[in-house]
Amino acid sequence: MTAVFDPGAAAGLATARILDDTLNGSARGIVVDSPPGAGKSTLVVRAALELAAAGRPLMVVAQTNAQVDDLVVRLAEKDPGLPVGRLHSNDSDPYDKVLDGLANVRKSAKAGDLAGLDVVISTAAKWAHVKNVEPWGHAIVDEAYQMRSDALLAVAGLFERALFVGDPGQLDPFSIVGADQWAGLSYDPSASAVTTLLAHNPELPQHRLPVSWRLPASAAPLVSDAFYPYTPFRSGTDHGDRLLSFGVASDGSAADRVLDEAAESGWGLLELPARHTPRTDPEAVRAVALVVRRLLDRGGAATSERSPDPAPVTADRVAVGTAHRDQAAAVRAALAELGVTGVAVDTANRLQGREFDVTVVLHPLSGRPDATAFHLETGRLCVLASRHRHACIVVCREGVSDLLDEHPSTEPVQLGVTVKFPDGWEANHAVLAHLAEHRVRWGR
Repeated sequence: MTAVFDPGAAAGLATARILDDTLNGSARGIVVDSPPGAGKSTLVVRAALELAAAGRPLMVVAQTNAQVDDLVVRLAEKDPGLPVGRLHSNDSDPYDKVLDGLANVRKSAKAGDLAGLDVVISTAAKWAHVKNVEPWGHAIVDEAYQMRSDALLAVAGLFERALFVGDPGQLDPFSIVGADQWAGLSYDPSASAVTTLLAHNPELPQHRLPVSWRLPASAAPLVSDAFYPYTPFRSGTDHGDRLLSFGVASDGSAADRVLDEAAESGWGLLELPARHTPRTDPEAVRAVALVVRRLLDRGGAATSERSPDPAPVTADRVAVGTAHRDQAAAVRAALAELGVTGVAVDTANRLQGREFDVTVVLHPLSGRPDATAFHLETGRLCVLASRHRHACIVVCREGVSDLLDEHPSTEPVQLGVTVKFPDGWEANHAVLAHLAEHRVRWGR
């Protein structure tokens, strides 16, 4: 008899092992791989609380100010009496003003002012300027795969042991300059902190969180197979645990039919006729906007394990994802024309880490004459396809599969560089093959 998978037990066991290694292990570093929506922030907060309770001073490194402020708020919610330091920059508006209402949070631009506090949190960029302080016994590095290795080198002298938590399937660290001259070297500054850490310390303990609490049972198998073949995961819910329904019947349009398909199966592909287009393809942009307008007009409601009562899918629970900022701007303008406000419309980079009930994605390769490394980056498609709790609808021009076959990867092979697997070409084919089963043709 096949054993029944218990997601809660599996996640609990993985967390217990991670915390045991963090509190009782001897390794200087611990790496935790996490799929989308597996509870990275929850793990970071819990580890911070347990280290603080054990009397071990802790510094936390995040990659953006928004991430830092979110962690501060989460810690305050879990333990309102815990002394927390928010180390910030000298900018005029350096942190979220909600922190001013938290009595246990001390804020300063100087690390010395926060000495002795149980937990001090800041960005990697701010930590890099901290000098002449007593090293912390422990550090937690959040979103470690989005941290460049040169940023890790800049802060490595501030702590003795560290827990690195991140999602290996997300976008690679951003660099505004080329790094080809370091390709293949163990100290490539553009590589992620985790990649460089493990290249020099392959013996470090590595863990993974096995359950995504965000992705539904309809999405987890595809995202796991396409983007996480070596670190597979399962959904925390089963088929039937979540339901997306509409209060208004379909009008028979392509937008409504793809919404019905997505509500039924979790996925929808709205396919426009093949054509090479400008990047801000007006027809595709309008199709995206119409899908969102109809989703809201039809009174979408979501039922899930969070509540037995249907919750309205309001504008703030919907996102539109694009590859480029000008595409996002075009979608915002098209939504405004249709009277839609409150929907998150942004690039994959900016949607990374966020969660919605329904997402509508303008495919990165839609209407393109070529398949560049930027558009084939695995992490970009992974982010776009993994933000939703209920359904994801992809708007795309026909012919992307042919485009991929006509433009195999032409990136030079570099000695010593770890090949990222799966590559964008393979991941795109896998996602398109699945979406083809849920295709609705535009204008038919």
